[in-house]
Amino acid sequence: MHYFWSIRYALLKSPNNTTCPRIPSPPLSPVTTSFQKCHYDPSPSKFRDRASTRGISEQLLALNKLEFRKFFLILNYIGRRKVEDVITLHDVGDILDMIYQPMSHFESYIWNKYGHLCEHNKRVQYLDWDSGRTHLYHCHVHSDRSYTFKGPYLKAERTHLQHSLGDENVLIVKFEQNTPGCPEEIVQNGILVGLRRYRFFVYKDDGKKRRLKDKEEKIDSVKCYFVRMESLNPYENETYILHDKMVHEARCNFMHVHMVSSMAKYMARFSLILSTTVKLQVDLNSVNIDRIEDIYCHDKSGRIIYDEDGKPLIHTDGTGYISEDLARKCPQDFFNVKHKCANLVRYANGVKLGENSSELGEAEFQSGEPPLLMQCRLFYNGLAVKGTLLVNRKLPQRTIQIRPSMIKVEADPRLSRAHMFNSLEINTPSLKPRNTYLSRTLIALLTYGGVPVEYFYDILNNTLEETQRLYSDEVTALKVAVNHRDRDDASTATSMIMAGVPLTEPYLWCCLSSLAKEERNGLKGGRLPIADTFYLMGTADPTDTLNRHEVCVILEHGQIFGEVLIYRNPGLHFGDIHRLLAVPVKNLGDIVGNAKYGIFFSTKGPRSAATEIANGDFDGDKYWISQNPQLLKYFTASRPWSRIHSTPKALHREPNNFSAEEREHELFQTFLETRMPNYSMADASANWYALMDRLLILGKNNTIENEETKSVKEKLFELIDLYYDAIDAPKSGNKVYIPKRLKVDKFPHFLQKKESYHSTSVLGEIYDRVEKFKAEEPVAVEIKKLPAFEVGIPETCLRLWEERYRKYRFEMKEALNTSSESKNDLADQVIKKYKQLLYEAPDMEESIRSTTDIYNDALAIYRVTYDYAKAIGDVRKCGFAWKVAGTALCRLHAELHAKEHNQKVMAMSPSILHNLLNLRIHQRSV
Repeated sequence: MHYFWSIRYALLKSPNNTTCPRIPSPPLSPVTTSFQKCHYDPSPSKFRDRASTRGISEQLLALNKLEFRKFFLILNYIGRRKVEDVITLHDVGDILDMIYQPMSHFESYIWNKYGHLCEHNKRVQYLDWDSGRTHLYHCHVHSDRSYTFKGPYLKAERTHLQHSLGDENVLIVKFEQNTPGCPEEIVQNGILVGLRRYRFFVYKDDGKKRRLKDKEEKIDSVKCYFVRMESLNPYENETYILHDKMVHEARCNFMHVHMVSSMAKYMARFSLILSTTVKLQVDLNSVNIDRIEDIYCHDKSGRIIYDEDGKPLIHTDGTGYISEDLARKCPQDFFNVKHKCANLVRYANGVKLGENSSELGEAEFQSGEPPLLMQCRLFYNGLAVKGTLLVNRKLPQRTIQIRPSMIKVEADPRLSRAHMFNSLEINTPSLKPRNTYLSRTLIALLTYGGVPVEYFYDILNNTLEETQRLYSDEVTALKVAVNHRDRDDASTATSMIMAGVPLTEPYLWCCLSSLAKEERNGLKGGRLPIADTFYLMGTADPTDTLNRHEVCVILEHGQIFGEVLIYRNPGLHFGDIHRLLAVPVKNLGDIVGNAKYGIFFSTKGPRSAATEIANGDFDGDKYWISQNPQLLKYFTASRPWSRIHSTPKALHREPNNFSAEEREHELFQTFLETRMPNYSMADASANWYALMDRLLILGKNNTIENEETKSVKEKLFELIDLYYDAIDAPKSGNKVYIPKRLKVDKFPHFLQKKESYHSTSVLGEIYDRVEKFKAEEPVAVEIKKLPAFEVGIPETCLRLWEERYRKYRFEMKEALNTSSESKNDLADQVIKKYKQLLYEAPDMEESIRSTTDIYNDALAIYRVTYDYAKAIGDVRKCGFAWKVAGTALCRLHAELHAKEHNQKVMAMSPSILHNLLNLRIHQRSV
């Protein structure tokens, strides 16, 4: 067949060719990528039978030879047009000539040929098409029942769904708002991408009811994932993972999700396959997966205690064990593997074998120890398990122990276990805690508990003064930059300061100004830095020795002792901050060894402390823990939360009580309902803030509780229960509504809503002080070059980078003019392109160029960039020099600075720098 097409397109491209030989096909309308109505038939074989008698355009049939991502790129660039209306048979021949060209060359050719067809077309350019990053294929469905394709976009993260099926077999579908009737038809009939049919498989709401800034479309936040189920190619007997399967059968390859107790839980559980994870490299067939019992809560008589729904209360809800040898397989630099260079780093037995990324951060597990805890997803022979695994040195090798509370989907014993997508997926391990901050909620609860408002004002004033000092004090500037090290401008600022670049340098000043603004915006919302406080993942005490009022906390230097305050987001109840005693557990080391960073709760008493703190559990929740002496001095704990008001329970039918067709219809109805905005959680939160604000103001003016205070508290308690119900609504299926009697007419001004009043509470005062402080923003510095860099540069270098900088500005404008889904990634690609041109490698450390040549080019980049920035009066334009040549410029400046002061250049680990800065700041505050 390939030989036939080669002859055919050789004839088409011949200048003497006047006729086009045609392949006979029935005189029916061609299959295209535009929406077509057809009656839903769940049988894949019938679709294939239909394809054999249906006319398929020669263009589609020929282009099917292309690598899928190349074909998808064509669909992206032609927009809503049909392939047959845009691409002629002669064009097909030209395109197939590019079949073996690198993706970057193919993309350039297709963009030049078809990119002009759509007014709002956005180009998709990457340097690392073959890096192994995940390819994301998007489809946007419009209100006129047509659809357009976007992508492919590259991303480091990958889900279990993509791991199992392959990127090109997953289509991410978003529906335009106000598309009545359209989504249901498309879900029933599937979406054709060339000759592939994709069917509705799973959906997930990212919880952000926002509109994209794209002028073309307004897409809702609920993402549908369609998967490839059928092929309409009559000439090839294609095989693919879900070939010849029904949708229900395909889902069962991941988990036996029909075994859940309600349809409300069906998609909530099945969407576990959409978590972005790192796959633990282990063959589960060689692992012993044992079930152990949960530890239940008992009353004084030893009887199990049940909640209002008749379910037993559990001390070990969501947590199990993993043997040390398996825990060691978790990558040491987990964050980088998951978010930066996934699939580029290979591991065996936890040891790194090779890498393609030079941007590796500090090691996340100290001294080669495994993580103490890992939040995970386990898919095994129909089971779906969600929770945390605690490292247990006492377990035999290659052993995992799970509890019933961790099992979200049970296996169906009637089904075969063949062809299951078994996997142990790690969401996050217990990492070293970073700097911790307060929030509006915490400030309100701590104030109610007796902490003086002056304490928060002192933190606020000190931090505001710090944002001013960072323009003149290198240590303060470094501290702020390191604390925001996830931001690119903070990383650049850190390198520049460490290289001895003066704080008055224009671009460094610009970075510091941006960080100061970020700090103040956070302060305005109550994000106050707090010492002796950290977030840790929680689990149950494996030794069963902790008393009810005790916890065990493991930090960098081992177990701590003393009173602690413990809280969990998004707790709103006065009693969601507990005051407990941290004590060492002597024999805990026999189980966890020297593994670090976690909090252990007692398994004794009538109720788990985790449940008392905002209805929490141990499936990966992180707990706010404070040893801060000022908070401990003043705070008085309230009675823990317990439910007072319950939302009426919805009636449920089990998925097994539906036929396959009924179940698909029901699933889609829940999808439609999910697309409809539900503001119950947001309403409960906003009205809680308003009522809590009122309570704080009343408490400031009254020492005795009056009728208004009691009324406000009663409303708060009901709102809190409704808020917690709203959080669980996607799994429970219960409809949560906020009654009008609990809603306020006006909101405190710090919430920035239309109907507002000026709050005089601690939250209102914090907001006002930061707003007032804005007037003290320092005057921008003049754009001028560093004297150290005013040296002779070869003219050839200057001319070369003048031309490249012109191209860069055009390419960056194109990248930033794309959809928000890929804007930042494409902008990063442009930067990487010019770094590659400078170093002939990803960065200077890997370059084989001479240092002299690199420095000459870096100085040329610096001069060209700064001359342009000064000409247009925009200091932000200086960023090109530091983003592209920052490593070389910082190294050169450090050498010149050290030489001037008769010193040597020293290297320092970012983690050591962070520790030193925090130590100095802590000593200063003491």
